[in-house]
Amino acid sequence: MRLGAFLYPAGYHVAAWRHPDVPADAGMNFAHYTELARTAERGLFDFLFLPDSSAMRGADMTELSRTAIRYVAQFEPLTLLGALAAVTERIGLTATVSSTYNEPYHTARMVASLDHISGGRAGWNLVTSQNPYEAYNFGLPEHPDHAARYHRAQEFATVVKGLWDTWHDDAWVRDKAAGQYFVPEKVGPLDHRGEHFSVRGPLNMPRSPQGHPVTIQAGSSGPGVDLAGATADVVFTAQHRKDDVRAFAEDVRASAEKHGRDPESLQVLAGVFPFVGRTRAEAEEKAERLQDLIEPAVGLSLLASELGHVDLSGCDLDGPLPELPPSNSGQSRRDLVVRMAADENLSIRQLYKRVAGSRGHRQVVGTAASIADELEDWFGSGLVDGFIVMPPSLPGGLDDFVDLVLPELRRRGLFRTAYEGRTLRDHLGLERPSR
Repeated sequence: MRLGAFLYPAGYHVAAWRHPDVPADAGMNFAHYTELARTAERGLFDFLFLPDSSAMRGADMTELSRTAIRYVAQFEPLTLLGALAAVTERIGLTATVSSTYNEPYHTARMVASLDHISGGRAGWNLVTSQNPYEAYNFGLPEHPDHAARYHRAQEFATVVKGLWDTWHDDAWVRDKAAGQYFVPEKVGPLDHRGEHFSVRGPLNMPRSPQGHPVTIQAGSSGPGVDLAGATADVVFTAQHRKDDVRAFAEDVRASAEKHGRDPESLQVLAGVFPFVGRTRAEAEEKAERLQDLIEPAVGLSLLASELGHVDLSGCDLDGPLPELPPSNSGQSRRDLVVRMAADENLSIRQLYKRVAGSRGHRQVVGTAASIADELEDWFGSGLVDGFIVMPPSLPGGLDDFVDLVLPELRRRGLFRTAYEGRTLRDHLGLERPSR
C-alpha cells in the first residue's frame, strides 16, 4: 500500500487553525513542519505532499477578514521542501506546481534542484489552478479557460520532461587533470517550439538522481484524466464511492494506454480524511469538536469556492442547492460536491459542514482497526494503489494515524516495516526513466 502525507499547515479541516493544540502560525512555522516531516518519516510514509495556491481567495479586500483563511501566510512549497530535505533522510518530498502560472524552464530547474538536494526524493504535483484570483497576480484580467489551461499543461509537462533529458547521465566527467568538465557530445538543446512555449535549453544542471522526479496529477475531469494518462506517475483523486473510484481508475489507465504508456505504470491514490480514536466515541468527539469551530461565513465561503466561486449569499441555508451557473474553476470537485448534496439530500448548511471537513474526499471516523478495515477494503479490492492521508488537524491528526493506524496496517502485512530504497521512485516501485 502506498501512502502520502498531505500537509495543510494546520490540517485539512477549515477550522483546524482554531483547535487549541494547533499552532496558530502553522503556515509560517518551520519547527512545526520539521516535526510533521519527521513524524511522517517515522511512520515510513512514501512522501509528503504540499498543496499550494499563488493567491488569497477573495475578489476584494473586504472579503479577507474571515473567509480567505486558506493559503494565507504559507511558505512557498518548493522552498520549504528544500529546507525539509536537510532534516529528513528517506521520505519523498512533493509539492504542487501550477502550469498556468509558471514557466516550464523554471519548474524543471527548481524540481530537479530539489531532486539533487534530497538525493532523489523529489516530485511535483502538476495542476492548472482552480483559484481564479491567481490571475490578478500574474498580469491577467481573468483566469484562463478550463480547456485552455489543460491544453497548456500538456505542453508544459512535455517541455519540463524534455529539459530533464537534455543531458546524458554520464555527461559530467569533471576531470581536473584533463581540464574537461563535461562531454559536449552528451548534451543537446531541447529546441522546443510549440503553441504555448518556445524553449531552447538545455537545462543548466546534470540529469537528476531519479532521471525524472515523480510526476503527480490531481485532476479528475475529462481533461484532467487525459493529462494524467499522458504525464503522471501517480494520480491523486477525490472519491468516496467504490463504483466511482473503480470507474475513475479504469478511465485514467485507458488514457495512459491511449498515450502509448503502460497503463499499469500509473498508481492511483485516493484522498482519505481520517478521524482516529482509541474508541469510536473518541473519534466522533474529535470530529464534532472541529465541526463546532466552523464559522458559518467561512463554511459558506468555502462551499462557494468549491462550487466554482458561486454567489450563495441570498440562499436559504436550510434549503437545497440552487441550480448553478457554468464555472471556469475546477470541474471534477464541483461535480463531486453537487452529487454528494443530491445523493444525501443535504441542505446548504449541512453541505458546507461536510465540505469544510473532507471537501469531497472520503471521510473515515473510527478506531485504528475500523479505519484499517476500510482502507484494506479499497486496496484489497484492487480499486486503488494506496491513499493520500489528509489529517484533519496537525500535528495531532498525523500522530494518531502514525501511532494507531499504521501499526494495524503493518500487523495485516499491508504496509512496509522499513524503507528499502533511497529515492521516491524506489518507495513507489517506479522505474527510473532512461534518457
